[in-house]
Amino acid sequence: MADEPTRLSDFDGAYDDPSEDPLFAAEDEGRGRLGVFERKELLKVGHVPESTRIVGRDGEIESVAAELRPIVQNDPPNNVVIYGKTGTGKSLVARHVTERARRAAVANNVAAGTVYVDCAQHNTQTRVARTITRTLNDEEVTGLSIPRAGIGSGEYYDYLWEILDKRYDAVVVILDEVDRLSDDDVLMQLSRARESGKAECHLGVIAISNKIEYRDRLNERVKSSLREEEFVFQPYDADQLRDIMHHRRDAFRDGVLTEEVIPLTAGFAAQEHGDARKAIEILRHAGELAERRGDEHVTEDHVRDAQEWAEIDRFEELLRGSTTQVKFILYALATLTEASDGEEFSTSRIYERYRDTCDTLGANVLGEHRVYELLKEQAFLGVVESRRTGGGRGQGSYLEHRLVKDTDVVLKSVLRDSRLSDLR
Repeated sequence: MADEPTRLSDFDGAYDDPSEDPLFAAEDEGRGRLGVFERKELLKVGHVPESTRIVGRDGEIESVAAELRPIVQNDPPNNVVIYGKTGTGKSLVARHVTERARRAAVANNVAAGTVYVDCAQHNTQTRVARTITRTLNDEEVTGLSIPRAGIGSGEYYDYLWEILDKRYDAVVVILDEVDRLSDDDVLMQLSRARESGKAECHLGVIAISNKIEYRDRLNERVKSSLREEEFVFQPYDADQLRDIMHHRRDAFRDGVLTEEVIPLTAGFAAQEHGDARKAIEILRHAGELAERRGDEHVTEDHVRDAQEWAEIDRFEELLRGSTTQVKFILYALATLTEASDGEEFSTSRIYERYRDTCDTLGANVLGEHRVYELLKEQAFLGVVESRRTGGGRGQGSYLEHRLVKDTDVVLKSVLRDSRLSDLR
């Protein structure tokens, strides 16, 4: 009689002590604790470390703190816009300072709150209003149950004003990647809440953008309403990047990092405008690669392999919230680039390849003008670069597009999407 296939239920109760399950063993004979990490959370994107681990941003911390200091005395804070390239510490400083301001205010008997909104994920007014409202609400205090869906931004704002009046004297809202918002009305609503009589609470906004030209896009009413202070965060230099890495090295067990790991990691990040986030991601990925391979030390080879891995992850983060159609378009542009000596392609040529891609996958095909608009959006986000060319006689001018990121990174990233699996 043939053996029956193994079922998951066959393992139920197989180990009296669940910690003895070899599938999740925490010990490795001869090495003690398995793995290379001691405090992996220090290398997570979004982790806000204690102030002693924040390197090279003392002046920026002081500047942002000066704009929020009034809430400690229950006075209105100033609105702030922070600009800078990716990985220059904008989000880190904003979250660090707002949390310290909140604690100082509470210690001074001021009911203060903070909210962090990632506008790359929550890019519509309704999503932002819902996130702020649900984050600040405490149903036991307000008696309000906020629905996740089924109402519009206006209803969420109505709930928000009521929550602010019931719970808070002051609130600071951080809008990260604010340039991803589909419209500016969020800024208008928040910055004018007290002035328009909707809430008595002092409400401050910290808007964060990678694009220095972001403010130029705002309509004049929003600019007038914000009356914000602006700060530009400069990239980290190589020495600062090494210091940042040294301040995170206790994420690993003692003796795990070989001597060349931190200088090489900082060097990779310094090549791309001093991106500390990238450096931290590479260091984390290198450790994960060492663990998966069963290696006891993190070496230069792990760092080099992790650098490409981190590039793909960063590109996926850039595309977060993008539709599958956008990935089809980027796949089309990437395959054109890969197969050609040229780097720039007209909208019509990209459209032809995009249409072939959709046909292969049995997907809906957008019109050429819509593809043109989506390419312009990706140019704004820094994924592609578009320029107008004069064309030849009788052709008129038209746009040509090229990938900003490495072609291999783009292909590997978009092909991680299961909906594009047939293209692998």
